[in-house]
Amino acid sequence: MSCNPNTQFDPILVADIGGTNARFALITDFLPEQKQFVIEHNITFPSADFGSLEAALANYLSQIKPIEPKRACLAVAGPIKAGQVHLTNLGWHFSVEQLKAEFALSKLEVINDFAAFAYAAPYLDPQQNVTIKSGQADSDANIAVMGPGTGFGAASLVRTNQGSAVLSCEAGHISLASVNELDTQLITELRKQLPHVSVETVFSGPGISHLYQAMAAVKGVEPKNLTAAQISELANSGECAVCDATLNQFCDWIGSVAGDLALTFGGLGGVFIGGGILPRMQSRLLASRFVERFTAKGIMSQFVSQIPVTLVVQDNIPLIGAAACLHVNEPV
Repeated sequence: MSCNPNTQFDPILVADIGGTNARFALITDFLPEQKQFVIEHNITFPSADFGSLEAALANYLSQIKPIEPKRACLAVAGPIKAGQVHLTNLGWHFSVEQLKAEFALSKLEVINDFAAFAYAAPYLDPQQNVTIKSGQADSDANIAVMGPGTGFGAASLVRTNQGSAVLSCEAGHISLASVNELDTQLITELRKQLPHVSVETVFSGPGISHLYQAMAAVKGVEPKNLTAAQISELANSGECAVCDATLNQFCDWIGSVAGDLALTFGGLGGVFIGGGILPRMQSRLLASRFVERFTAKGIMSQFVSQIPVTLVVQDNIPLIGAAACLHVNEPV
């Protein structure tokens, strides 16, 4: 992609397609000095208002006439297999090639939401986000992104001498490791209910409830049937010691998981944490043992100690990532 001020920027259609909302926008310029994409014509529709992605996209394009973008990148909360995309929560299915042809696009990329997060990472604004752990990022090294939300997602922006690419993965389904005795006791309780205790078993919206149930059992307290939102409310109000211990353990333990993934991805370029849960737990996360557990990696402790960790709270991450995907993959 050329950023020559003497050439006209060919607008990029970007989208963030989730189970609740379908958000579309145009990238109308890239500012190299600020490393920022210019986002305009940002419109959000309730996904349920449309029977298909094609219908939602056609509605958006009708509202931005006479602009007719020829390049597009869509970030979707669902799997992409062999050029086919299934958005289970919506009942939407589409073929990437058919969508490209239907809307006369010269370029179309479809990526999942955590791939978009990884592509976005170099273009995030430090002033808008929260430093969990200070460090010195290597600008030529890999970046790791992760976060708990409805599930647990992770990806890496891999950098080489030949360029960069995003590695998507299923890190949420790796086995959750124990670091101390409390972790071991909690995993023992979780195994009584679940055949496989994965990272996502604990680090997700439903996972907070699983962790609460296990924490109550470890402490010898009869658990209540609480949602993640109720657990957070009771913890923050001081009404429930088990709920408070649950959220503290959540913040401590995810430090170990983040450190593991930093090692796995070789994330000397930095670790960025997003998702829907931790941005609402900033104070607790900053007061937790996250950093201690992130860096407790035996003979590799020195390696991870230099890695900065950022909690990402700024808006438009999937849109920035979709733009960055074409910026990385479509040099002019």
